[in-house]
Amino acid sequence: MSHQGAGAVLAELAPEPPRVGIVLGSGLGAVADAVEDAVVIPYDELPGFPLPSVAGHAGQVALGRIGGVPVAVLQGRAHVYEGGDLEAVRTPVRALCAAGVETLVLTNAAGSLVPDVGPGRLMLISDHINLSGVNVLAGPNDDALGPRFPSLRDAYDPALRAELHAAARDLDLPLADGVYLAVSGPTFETPAEIRAFRTLGADAVGMSTVHETIVARHCGLRVAAVSAITNLAEGMSEEPLSHDQTLRDAERASGDLTRLLLRFLEKGV
Repeated sequence: MSHQGAGAVLAELAPEPPRVGIVLGSGLGAVADAVEDAVVIPYDELPGFPLPSVAGHAGQVALGRIGGVPVAVLQGRAHVYEGGDLEAVRTPVRALCAAGVETLVLTNAAGSLVPDVGPGRLMLISDHINLSGVNVLAGPNDDALGPRFPSLRDAYDPALRAELHAAARDLDLPLADGVYLAVSGPTFETPAEIRAFRTLGADAVGMSTVHETIVARHCGLRVAAVSAITNLAEGMSEEPLSHDQTLRDAERASGDLTRLLLRFLEKGV
């Protein structure tokens, strides 16, 4: 299996076995700059890893330490809207697990459905709604990886969420809590869809993260996830949405995200 081969490469080249995996969303690559004495591996050297096709995703893994904790930081992910084999979504998460990672921290760029949580803010994901039309565990199950019917109760680990909030308080950094709703993309949502999503109880919307969470929980990883809010969702602002705008405002939030993750890891995971 490709995830085993990729996991073996990560374990061999890492200065020490990584304990925490971090996946960086669009425009959030600055977090990787915090990795000390980094060993960088391009995705094309890792079997089954996706080659990046979206701006803002570097397509490489940085291995080293952040806040004294051994980490593997993934710069780039596969998205459902890119088409192709969903193994490109599953493999990186399972490779991290095979390399020894115990905790997965996911990040993304997202649109806010809450007027008070605008561009540049961070939102800690408390739960998710999967409206992407895809469950990445569909198909034959490998019982060696996880159960056929995994539970998603507390998919976003309550203890990790508490630790991230504590880190935010230490930094006097505003950190919202909310439900993340995933769509498949690549189109941005219509104003009517956003109104419907708000009725469903969503606080932010994006095109990633839930798939990796499902894979991670299936194989027993603890998960935490943070959205960098890049815009108010369609119909809530006069500014037209675009990927360029997403990248611009993700950069605004990336400094706070780096500080938050550094403090979180310094406090011990």
